[in-house]
Amino acid sequence: MGQFIFVPIIFIGLVVLISSFFVVKQQTAAIIERFGKFQSIRHSGLQLKIPLVDRIAGKLSLKIQQLDVIIETKTLDDVFVRLKVSVQYKVIKDKVFEAFYKLDYPHDQITSYVFDVVRAEVPKMKLDDVFVRKDDIAIAVKSELNDAMMEYGYDIIKTLVTDIDPDAQVKAAMNRINAADREKTAAQFEGDAARILIVEKAKAEAESKRLQGQGIADQRREIARGLEESVEVLNKVGINSQEASALIVVTQHYDTLQSIGQETNSNLILLPNSPQAGSQMLNDMVASFTASNQIGEAMKAAKNKKKNDE
Repeated sequence: MGQFIFVPIIFIGLVVLISSFFVVKQQTAAIIERFGKFQSIRHSGLQLKIPLVDRIAGKLSLKIQQLDVIIETKTLDDVFVRLKVSVQYKVIKDKVFEAFYKLDYPHDQITSYVFDVVRAEVPKMKLDDVFVRKDDIAIAVKSELNDAMMEYGYDIIKTLVTDIDPDAQVKAAMNRINAADREKTAAQFEGDAARILIVEKAKAEAESKRLQGQGIADQRREIARGLEESVEVLNKVGINSQEASALIVVTQHYDTLQSIGQETNSNLILLPNSPQAGSQMLNDMVASFTASNQIGEAMKAAKNKKKNDE
């Protein structure tokens, strides 16, 4: 009978002995209380506590944690915007006691401070400035949280403004403005391209006209040189300049008629086309040149006389 009583006692003793040992994981702190009073903080490894006297009141992770806070607020230009602020924090290893006993809900505490800072900073900025100065907002949140949470054993590692989401109508308007600006830029480029094309085309036409005029001038210069040589040749055989000019005109007249006659589909009519027409044209030209020379000499004499009178 005594043996049967001894077995349960041994079993209970083993259970109590085993419950005296516990394991704390890496980057974790365990808080030990004795009869409801704080006793010690145990870190990673195999730990021992007094059975039925000590108990594990709780465990805190020493890893870096992240809390995402969504805040809706209004900007200086009366645009409602939603911001997502990510707060990275951890429990300070030397302040586990404060983190466990001084603060029941650290997430709620951090969220309250983030709301307070963001709603104090964003209403001072216009919507465009919120996008540009989001790092300033994050720095302000981190500074405020560090000052407040350090007392409770929490270290704020980093704060990030990870998302800025204006009202849907505002985003649509911003997209329209952006699209209109891009269309304006595209139109300006197209206009510049068209202007350059017109300018280059005009330059090409001007160059073409210049070269064409130069070609005509060269052609006429060669014709005049050829006529001069022809007159000199005729003068050498006893034909005076007027007779030589008449002969050249008549010759060119018939050359022209011959050239026209070679074209079977030509509709050109040369007027006048009689043999005497060339001689008549030459006489008219000579008379015109003579009259022009006389007028020029008279004007020159009058000008000299007026100058002498003065």
